[in-house]
Amino acid sequence: MLKRLKNADVAKAVANLFWLGLERLAQIAVAILVSGLLARYFGPDVFGKWQYANTLLLVLAPITWVCGAEILVPTIVHGGPPGQPRGLGTILGSAFALRFAVSAAALLLTLAVLALGTADVWGSTWLPHAWLRSRLHFDPLVAAMVGALAVTMIFREPFVGVINAWLQSMTYAKPQLLTSMASAVIKAALVVLLVHGAAPPTRFAWLWVLEAAAIGAVLVAYYRARHGSLDWHVDRTLFRHFSRAGTVFWLGLICMYLFLKLDRLVLERYVSFAELGRYSAAQQINENWITLALMLAQTLAPAFVYRIADIAQLKRNIWRLTALTALVMIVGAAVLDLLGGFIILRVFGPDYAAATGIFRLAVWLSVPAGIEAIGNLVVLKYQAKFVLLAKWLLALAVALAVDIALIPRFGGRGALLGLAAGYLAAAAVNFYYIRLKLHQ
Repeated sequence: MLKRLKNADVAKAVANLFWLGLERLAQIAVAILVSGLLARYFGPDVFGKWQYANTLLLVLAPITWVCGAEILVPTIVHGGPPGQPRGLGTILGSAFALRFAVSAAALLLTLAVLALGTADVWGSTWLPHAWLRSRLHFDPLVAAMVGALAVTMIFREPFVGVINAWLQSMTYAKPQLLTSMASAVIKAALVVLLVHGAAPPTRFAWLWVLEAAAIGAVLVAYYRARHGSLDWHVDRTLFRHFSRAGTVFWLGLICMYLFLKLDRLVLERYVSFAELGRYSAAQQINENWITLALMLAQTLAPAFVYRIADIAQLKRNIWRLTALTALVMIVGAAVLDLLGGFIILRVFGPDYAAATGIFRLAVWLSVPAGIEAIGNLVVLKYQAKFVLLAKWLLALAVALAVDIALIPRFGGRGALLGLAAGYLAAAAVNFYYIRLKLHQ
């Protein structure tokens, strides 16, 4: 172990994992603090609208993830696509141009739909279908929040995403992670100031835009300092390559994030924003717990899955990791279930006491979520992009069917059952693929 740690690449990877873990913990702490402040300040109804606006953003954001890290990082490492050498500035410039174009198009489309959804045209005959009119209509406050939050797409993927891929290629994420942690703390301080200043709800959304712009500006300045100039250029051939490569992975990620937020999208159609706010409060803490727990899988994956060539050893590692993850999730869920009432009251206040029941059930979703994450490591190891896409399409279809059947009768509990069914469907696809692939 000591000899391995003395190796420069291993030491760099360990340091990178340390900063990654520290950044995740900081982000989770800030997210819980900010959510608690906003929940108390807004009240359940406005907080429900705030959470719904964030849900819509998180469904839209994957659209801008074209040319993801799984494509861009290897291209940077190898100096271009196979047989097509390119300079770093050309690679980053081409990726930036593609991501900026897609992000700008996504932003403009979002603003157009919001403008249509809040316009006073619903009595006219040019939109005669009642179902279409009901789906295109947005609460004015939700539309204002989404419109502001959507501006973050211009900064996140084109600026932050591209430079972050460059840092990943060097196994040196410290600049991005330090910037992210500092900006999160500053954002939390500004949230406190706006709460004390009794600012209107829409003003809070612009703090997220400010955070994204600040991170992008700092990372661009860091790149310029390292290289002396922003030497980015667009290569049409590389631009076209990036637009085609990774498309299946990209569609899979879109389906995955739509599945993760489907419960709130469907629930909004059947319950009040106040009830949606209480449900979202419970899920806010639960999702942070799942994120923290899944760091275990992400941390262990390189050493115990990705670098293992021996099939028998890989099988043993997968089952051991699955058992370990299930054990961690069960113990953690049991503790959170026991402390559910205390956690909800301390973080969100007495107005959200009704969310305790949802929270105590939601924490058990971490068990199928963790098992699915371990199985997914094998899918990623072998780059089974069509399996990834099919898995999340199936999970999305199963969850939607359960949501439509159960949410009208059981509300938030029906939404949790939809998530559970989707996770189980995804895990089943993972293990079928593992059995087939490792047997071969």
